[in-house]
Amino acid sequence: MSTWDPYATLGLGRTSTADEIRRAYRSLAKELHPDVRPGDKQAEERFKRATAAFNLLSDPVMKSRYDRGEIDADGNERMAFNSRPRQSQRAHAGAGAGTGGAGAGTGGAGAGAGGAQDPFDLGDIFSDLFGPGLGGGRSYTRMRGRDIRFTLEVDFIDAIVGAKRRVSLAEGRTLEVGIPAGVESGQVLRLKGQGGAGIQGGPAGDALVELTVRPHAFFRREGQDIHMDLNISLTEAVEGGRVPAPTPSGTVTLTIPAGSNTGKTLRLKGKGVGGQGDQYVRLQIVLPEAVDDELKKFVKKWPKRDYVPPRPQG
Repeated sequence: MSTWDPYATLGLGRTSTADEIRRAYRSLAKELHPDVRPGDKQAEERFKRATAAFNLLSDPVMKSRYDRGEIDADGNERMAFNSRPRQSQRAHAGAGAGTGGAGAGTGGAGAGAGGAQDPFDLGDIFSDLFGPGLGGGRSYTRMRGRDIRFTLEVDFIDAIVGAKRRVSLAEGRTLEVGIPAGVESGQVLRLKGQGGAGIQGGPAGDALVELTVRPHAFFRREGQDIHMDLNISLTEAVEGGRVPAPTPSGTVTLTIPAGSNTGKTLRLKGKGVGGQGDQYVRLQIVLPEAVDDELKKFVKKWPKRDYVPPRPQG
């Protein structure tokens, strides 16, 4: 999360008026513009940061949201909304400028600088400062749009096999996000050109989607493999059998060898993450909740009823 202060960058306080913001930026642009100080990388970076601050504070909607603490200085949402449930996924999108410049939001009310609500035009400012014949004004007015950043929660199964999700942004646009098979929490997807619109014909920014994978009720991921526990009956353990077993890609039939014990692990080849890893099924023998008299009688007559399995010793 960005911590720089656009007001301090322009040398202003938080109660500054629109005219004060414009005058402060004009003063810095006149001092720091690359056409005035060619080859001065430090001045160029200060100029870009001042331009980013001006773009944010000259937009009434973005300025109000920043003042209320809803977005940071780069226009990123301070608290992203995680989509729940899948049918109504939403994501709050902010606009992130960084030191490389700032751009406008696309579509919808509340778009960033350069949108319909922006009372200032950077081309006019540079033309006033340097005149229409100086090429620097035109080249530095064309700036890349802001990157939109948001988080998206995806189901465990979708993260394993891949999926497509449509999300609605705070500004009213919708995006279709392709979830590649095998993604993990914290992974960031970049959607080229889906961010804020560029200024004065500059290229659009990107949409940066940070993924959060919801845990599953019984599947667990370890690298490229999937693990799960599967309950079987005493009869299936003793006699063996064929039982249904869920996998991320669908249910399969699993063969239980006769004489299986709790803890025995069977492998389903190619049923792991994205079809690359395997799925491991750990068997658990489960008796009926209420043990009937017939089972008790059988155990009493069972020749090996006194068998004691190996146990850890302290």
